[in-house]
Amino acid sequence: MSDLHSVSGQVAAPGVDCSRCPRLAGFRASNREAHSDWHNAPVSSFGSIDAALLIVGLAPGLRGANRTGRPFTGDFAGDLLFPTLIRHGFAAGDYGREANDGLRLVGCRITNAVRCVPPGNRPLPDEVRACGAYLRSEIAAMSSIRAILALGTVAHRAVLAALDTPPSRFTFTHAALHYLPNRLLLADSYHCSRQNTNTGRLTPSMFDAVFARLAALLRPATDR
Repeated sequence: MSDLHSVSGQVAAPGVDCSRCPRLAGFRASNREAHSDWHNAPVSSFGSIDAALLIVGLAPGLRGANRTGRPFTGDFAGDLLFPTLIRHGFAAGDYGREANDGLRLVGCRITNAVRCVPPGNRPLPDEVRACGAYLRSEIAAMSSIRAILALGTVAHRAVLAALDTPPSRFTFTHAALHYLPNRLLLADSYHCSRQNTNTGRLTPSMFDAVFARLAALLRPATDR
């Protein structure tokens, strides 16, 4: 099977048995044996291709998106992300930690820098680069995109690479807003992982403030 296929003829995405990253493919195979009822495949993006905001995370969590098949769904990061999205109008419905919970995104799309779950939640630089073609295709296909939110340094650098922008020009800083040459807004936030919240590096109020600012910037001028 090819490592590359097209979603609705618009977005390049990895095939279910993508072999671009041998380490990730091997880890995926072992998880398929151990948990045959899990998703255990590259995780597709969630939300409309016509969204104005793209959120880029790191990679699927082992018992989160790798299990459920939807980004950030089923682990602690989603427990913080999705209620925050609902609160600021970027999602509607109730988050139930499963892909069939009925939650829908509003003007927002979610993806990851790396589409397959990595051992220890730590993708290698070569794996981030290998998945870069998919992120590049995703951004190019979003004709209404106005802003990208990078959750963490890896996502920040992956976005810049996908946009052929030298990372030295825009340093990752929590709550920073970077106005890129192509007129896109790149916003930064610490990743909403359990480790970051448990250590106090990211608090719910800090995370909420990032989305409050984005909601205000993306709101139509007539609604301000």
